[in-house]
Amino acid sequence: MTRTAKITRNTAETQITLSLNIDGTGVSKLDTGVPFLDHMLEQIARHGLFDLEIKCTGDTHIDDHHSVEDIGIALGQALKQALGDKKGIRRYGHFYAPLDESLSRVVVDISGRPGLHMDIPFTRAYVGKLDVDLFSEFFYGLVNHAMITLHIDNLKGKNSHHQIESVFKALARALRMACEYDERAGGRLPSTKEML
Repeated sequence: MTRTAKITRNTAETQITLSLNIDGTGVSKLDTGVPFLDHMLEQIARHGLFDLEIKCTGDTHIDDHHSVEDIGIALGQALKQALGDKKGIRRYGHFYAPLDESLSRVVVDISGRPGLHMDIPFTRAYVGKLDVDLFSEFFYGLVNHAMITLHIDNLKGKNSHHQIESVFKALARALRMACEYDERAGGRLPSTKEML
């Protein structure tokens, strides 16, 4: 079974095409119009071993907000679509990722219920030209449309670039774990309710 998805999202603010292969090799082709976001999405692909291609044309002359949020939405839609019936997956994933002085923990539950707890005490308001407040918009878009629960904690960090990059690396590995097939599950849904 191929676990892939293609998403097209067109609004008055953004035009996005996105393709995702959960069982990929970590190849990415990214052109979001927001360079630091490209760098973070590359972490998801490389460390999650997802093949990910995103093209976004957005109203970045106004602000990066719409592009960042809508890419989170499109990625969430793609993840939900690619996971299909979710039978046999591990469902839960967690990972700690260090980056120099920074340490982040991400825990994911492919639960069918959107939820986000995010605690990143950023040490400055911008990474390059990107407002760090937009990361919560990205993650809300992701969880609300993938229908997953996500707990994100930056446990240590002094450099905002390191803080958010360690989060994305931990997210990649946690998602990879949660999406993997569990051979012992015998193709069953990992839920006593028999639905996710």
